[in-house]
Amino acid sequence: MPILIEILLWILFGVLALNVSYFLFFSMGSLIPRKPKYAKVEKYNNFLVMIPAYKGDEVIIHTVEESFKQNYPQEHYRICVIADQLQPETIKELNTHPVSVVEVKFEKSTKSKSLNAALDAMEGSVFDYVVLLDIDNIMDPEFLPKMNALLQHNEVVVQGHRMAKNLDTPFAILDAISEEINNSIFRKGHYKLGLSSALIGSGKAMRYDIFRDIMRKIDAVGGFDKEMEIYLISSGIRIGYDHTAIVLDEKVQLPEVFQNQRRRWLSAQLAYMKKFAFKGIIKGIFTFKPDLLDKSIQLTLLPRAITIGTLGIFGALYFVGFEMGKYFLMLLALNILAMWIALPRRFYHPKYLKAILYFPSVFMLMFMNFFKLKGANKTFIHTPHQVNQEKKK
Repeated sequence: MPILIEILLWILFGVLALNVSYFLFFSMGSLIPRKPKYAKVEKYNNFLVMIPAYKGDEVIIHTVEESFKQNYPQEHYRICVIADQLQPETIKELNTHPVSVVEVKFEKSTKSKSLNAALDAMEGSVFDYVVLLDIDNIMDPEFLPKMNALLQHNEVVVQGHRMAKNLDTPFAILDAISEEINNSIFRKGHYKLGLSSALIGSGKAMRYDIFRDIMRKIDAVGGFDKEMEIYLISSGIRIGYDHTAIVLDEKVQLPEVFQNQRRRWLSAQLAYMKKFAFKGIIKGIFTFKPDLLDKSIQLTLLPRAITIGTLGIFGALYFVGFEMGKYFLMLLALNILAMWIALPRRFYHPKYLKAILYFPSVFMLMFMNFFKLKGANKTFIHTPHQVNQEKKK
């Protein structure tokens, strides 16, 4: 084998080994028996529940109706729907509910623009915390009570547990599995090891004034939660996590929607990696800020599907005489172990695990995304939502 190719292969192996080591370490950390500490409830905080609604006329009414099923005094939370390109009939129906509807119109829509416009419209109102939901999210009835208990003493931000509400196609199952593995590694594992949880785009509660001040700095097209993480952690603010505070989230059902969603995420990660990762790693090391160092490293990690697929391809070459393939096979085994530990036990069932047969398609879709990134972080990529007929009954 030419020496240059061998060097490149060892570099690739090293990059993949760092990824697998990170996944395995925090996956094992998720097994530590540590639960959130709920303070004695001394007051009911006032929550502003913000729901950016870009199109999605089919689901927003159901989301609003479900939002009023909290076991929490209704006078202590307000639902705010940010209506971006909703139909007039939908807005009329929303106005029949006790919600604040903020209508917005942009030449180029983004979630950050919608949130900032709504914050301007709500100026003068008094809230303690913001809860951010996606248009299809359904809060468990105990979500606000649990957040309120965790936020009794002026804590700043807590990420809830976003969980799939539909498992009706192989891609929805794979999307759900992916998010639960993320929950275990990037949220539960970090929380239990004393580091900040990763944020998701929704299902989190944050102190109102800090959320407002950070949003004023953000004009991101995609992945604004990553930028928000950096701002919080750079300010020394720890991000908490409650695995029992559940928000149901619709999982993508079709391969083309899956690919577009991941393209948006990958583009955002690359943009923030260029912007924050290197200087964050240097600052984290020299200022002894483990949270900042960790978040900066996260921005450099490969998508897990790419890691697994690459390990599988180079590992398989061992069986046709590629001696170095055995090392890739060992890494693949460790990576599978990390994913297996991180996966909730309810997915250990043939009807879910058979969705893994579609993984080669996922790998190809993710791989092709590397060639479709141009302009992806400059244009809002909308994820359409399917209508669940059960909701209409």
